[in-house]
Amino acid sequence: MRKIRQPDVSTISVTLAWILACAIPHVGGAQGATADMPAHSYSTGARYGRTWECDRGYRVVGDSCVVVEVPRYAYLNAFGDEWKCERGYRKVAERCQPIETPANSYLGFVGDAWTCDRGYREVEQTCVAITVPANGYATNAAYGPGWSCDRGYRAIGDSCVIVTVPANGYLVDSSYGPGWECDRGYREVSAGCVAVQMPANSHLDYSGNDWECDRQYRRQRDRCEPLMTPAPPQ
Repeated sequence: MRKIRQPDVSTISVTLAWILACAIPHVGGAQGATADMPAHSYSTGARYGRTWECDRGYRVVGDSCVVVEVPRYAYLNAFGDEWKCERGYRKVAERCQPIETPANSYLGFVGDAWTCDRGYREVEQTCVAITVPANGYATNAAYGPGWSCDRGYRAIGDSCVIVTVPANGYLVDSSYGPGWECDRGYREVSAGCVAVQMPANSHLDYSGNDWECDRQYRRQRDRCEPLMTPAPPQ
C-alpha cells in the first residue's frame, strides 16, 4: 500500500501566508503607508490629522522626528519628548544648573526650589531668623510678621499682650474686637458684661445678648406692647 506523505510545517506556513494575502488584500496597503512616516516614528492608527508619533527620545519638528538632546543632570520626561532636570537642579537655557541653598533652608517637594526652615523667612535670597515675642510662636506664613500669639494673647505692635476677659465672658479666637464675648444672657457694655434686662412678655433672641418680644407682642422702646387685634363683628 502506498504511504501518504504528510506536508511539513514550512509548507503549511507558506500556504497560509498566500491564502491570507489573497483573502485580505488591504494588508499590503497598510504596510505601504509606513513609507509616509519619518524615521524614528510609529503609526497611531488615526484616521485624521497626523497618523504617527515619534519614538521615545525624539520629538516632532515639522514632518520629522528629531532626537531629544538630554544635558547632564537631566532625564526624559514621562512622554519621552522633553527633558527635565534632576532634583537639586533647575533648567537654565539648555542645561541644568545646581540650586544653591542658603543656610537654614531645604529643597522643596518638587526639588527645583528651596524653602526656609520653620522659624526663618526669605529675605534677599537668604533665610533670616524670625524674632518671636514672648507668648508667641513662629508660623510658616509668607506674609505678616511670621509669628502669632498664643491663645489668650493678641498681637499689639511687636508684642503679645494678654487678653483680659471680664466676668461672665469667654475667650474667642478672633483677630478683631476685644478678643472675648459675653456669655448668653449678658451684653457687652464698655469693657464688661452686664445682664440683659428683659421686660415682660419677652425672651432672649438667637444671639443670647439681646431680647425680643413674644408672639402677639411688638417692641416699643424698652417694653413689649400687645398687637392690636380687630374687634369681633357685631
